[in-house]
Amino acid sequence: MATGAVALQLAGFGRARLPGSNRLWQGLCLKLCVDFEWRLRAAAGYAELGMDRESIAELNAIETPAQNQPEVLQLRLHHLMREKRWARALTVSRKLCQVAPHCSAGFLHAGFCLHELGKTLQAKKLLLKGPAALLREPIYYYNMGCYDALLGNPKSARIHLLTSFKMDPSFREIAKKDPDLESVRKLI
Repeated sequence: MATGAVALQLAGFGRARLPGSNRLWQGLCLKLCVDFEWRLRAAAGYAELGMDRESIAELNAIETPAQNQPEVLQLRLHHLMREKRWARALTVSRKLCQVAPHCSAGFLHAGFCLHELGKTLQAKKLLLKGPAALLREPIYYYNMGCYDALLGNPKSARIHLLTSFKMDPSFREIAKKDPDLESVRKLI
């Protein structure tokens, strides 16, 4: 059996099929899994406490193969977006779209990054190509409303915004102060 196949089996089932090496491989796999979980939880905890530098340090300490796990990418994206590092955040959010194509978060964040980079039409097109899960997210409709307002489509903007308000009434309050919605404020 090839070494790559053993590693794959270890990742999937936590055991190897090599005679006499079960404990070694199981221990290694368990250590990597525990280390990943511990570091990810620590990074998330630091982020919740506003300790961004410590959170990023924990993310950076996660083993290379796990750096592309959706949870790691989302937390890294959180930090980049807070710092308004839109180009780097766009790269990470696109990677999130690749590793979790049925998840809405990567598409929502990529769209927002594109919008912040002045590429609102691209942001709208990206969301339109996103997974069906987006249609269950009020932020999807809110962002589409903002993008349509900025692109000169007030009727479409209104429909999207009213849908978001119906799904989550708190978006109505946000819309009252959102500068992107200045052109359609009287319609909503």
